[in-house]
Amino acid sequence: MIDPKILDDISSKVAQTLPGGLQAMQNDLQRNLRSGLESALARLNLVTREEFDVQAAVLARTREKLEALEKQVAELEKALNNS
Repeated sequence: MIDPKILDDISSKVAQTLPGGLQAMQNDLQRNLRSGLESALARLNLVTREEFDVQAAVLARTREKLEALEKQVAELEKALNNS
């Protein structure tokens, strides 16, 4: 999940760029912006770096096992053809 502090920082910076007349609504706008950002990011189906790294490691192990099995099948086919 996205760090809530990042969302707070983004919504705060956007709210600070408002013209003077709108800054009276800054807190309300900041909450709404944060809520909107959370909603938009949730729909993106993002994963954390940790989740990505775990899946990359699983894929690497699976690839190693597949290569070993391919080698074993090739050796068995060779032995079968030589019989």
